Order: sequence, then structure tokens, then C-alpha cells
Amino acid sequence: MLTTLAALIPVILVIASGYLIARTGLITGEQWRGIEKLAYYVLFPAVLFRIIAQADFNSFPTLNMGLSLVASITLMAVLLLAARPAIERIWGIAPERFTSIFQGTLRWNGMIALAIADNVAGEAGLAMLAVAMVFMIPPLNVASILVLSHYAGTTTPSVARILKDLYTNPFMLSIGAGLVFNLGGISLPFVVDDTLEIFSRAALPIGIICVGAGLDLGSLRRPGPALTMGTFLRPLLMPLLAFGFASLFGVSGDALVVVVIASSVPCASNAYLLARQMGGDAKLMGEIITLQTLAATVTIPLAMLLFT
Repeated sequence: MLTTLAALIPVILVIASGYLIARTGLITGEQWRGIEKLAYYVLFPAVLFRIIAQADFNSFPTLNMGLSLVASITLMAVLLLAARPAIERIWGIAPERFTSIFQGTLRWNGMIALAIADNVAGEAGLAMLAVAMVFMIPPLNVASILVLSHYAGTTTPSVARILKDLYTNPFMLSIGAGLVFNLGGISLPFVVDDTLEIFSRAALPIGIICVGAGLDLGSLRRPGPALTMGTFLRPLLMPLLAFGFASLFGVSGDALVVVVIASSVPCASNAYLLARQMGGDAKLMGEIITLQTLAATVTIPLAMLLFT
């Protein structure tokens, strides 16, 4: 437990520093958008490309990790969709608000996950977390788009649109390029590797500073059923499901730690953007992201203590 807290506290403090920097006005709203784009389109893709290009996939249970995570999100999605009529009937939660609960429960913040994996398991943890992204990003993006289009949107996106969202995702592009280098046995030139390593050192702190800057404590309302479910279903149930499937598939050690990290970090901020673009309840989505991130200071250490 103490080891886990020691790894998490620096991440939490950097998130808090991002919140304070944003509230002091040192960096303004539009400037933050530029920094977020830098992290999302340049720094993190550089990290993922370098890690995947050099990873030894035979040193950890790549397929079993992926199966554990995909099985977890699939089962959770099925349970949520099956429960949706009851959720609306009992608590009066409209379909567009349900989409925020859905995203809040399933989507995850890869920036926070990478920072924690790096602190807990070093380069091996980063490599395994990148593998988790390969398995999780496509189904989560597709599921979120389909649920929003069905319950909140006026039109259903085409297969071509969904595929475009996936193959233009900078994380997927960098991971795919890394796989080409790795499987092709192509070594990164010394100068290129050193350059990417410099990018890597900048990516994690800048990324999680942006997470803190995006928190809006002033937007939080008195918690109701929708906000409560959207906030706590993920940290309470997803690590449990992930641990169960990881045990079933024989995942242990650092690989199990990474599976638990990927399933317990809070929802990603791009869920808010998707909700706003597709007619979901963006305000509720923003509240879920904020409250989940605050709760993560307790829920992530608890998940790590119970399941690793």
C-alpha cells in the first residue's frame, strides 16, 4: 500500500498543480488548448511509438492482458445497456444522460494511466500500458459513438466515419507505426531514440498538468443518481471485473498491476468533447470527469491494494 501511494502521490500533486496554474490565470483557456494539442498529437504519440518500437512482447502476457481488458469493458457495456430501461424507470434518467454514465464508466484517461504505470513499473509498465491501449481504444471509441448516436444523436455515423475516427487517432497511429518497426526488426537510430526520449520526459508531466487544468470544481452540483452512478460505477466495478478476467486468463505480476491501473483510472476528458459534439449531456459528463478524478486519489490506491 505504501509503495502504491508513493507512486501515486507525485501524479496527484502534479494534477493539483495544473488546477492551481489554471485558476491563477498564469495560462489562459486558449493557451491550454494549445498545450493539450501538443501533448495529445506530439508528446504522447512520441512516447508510445518509442515504447512499442522497442518493446519485447514475449516478456509479458500481451494477448491475455488484452483479452482481460476487452472482456471487462464488453461485460460492463452489456450490463449497462441491459440496465438502461430500469435506470430510466426508477431514477428518471433520460437517454442522453445515460450516455454520460456509459462513457464515464467505460472510458479511461490514458495520460494518467501512463504516468502511474511509469511510476509503478517503469519502462515495462509503459510498454504494457501501450499494449492495453491497442486493445481498448478501438472498442471503446466505437461503443461510445454508437451509444451516443442511438440515445442522444439525430443520425447514426457511418462505418467509414467510425473507421476514420480510429485510424486518425494519434495514439493508434503511433502505436501502429511502433508495431511496424518492432515486428519488422527495425532499430531506431541513436539520434532518433534520444530525441524521442526527450519528448517522453516532457509528455507525462505536461499531460497530467493538463488533466488538472481541466477540472472544474465550480460546475459540481449536488450529487444525484446520474452523477453518482457515472462517478462511482467505474472505480468500484471495473477493477473488480478486470481482476476477475485477469485471474481467469492467468495474468499476474506487473501485467496484473497494469490491468488494474487501466481499469481504475478516471474517465478521459475527450468524453466531454464527444458528448458535446453528439448531443449527449456534456455538463453531466464534465461533472463525472471532475468528480472521478478527485475520487481517484482514494479509489486507485484502494483498487491497487485489493487486486494486486
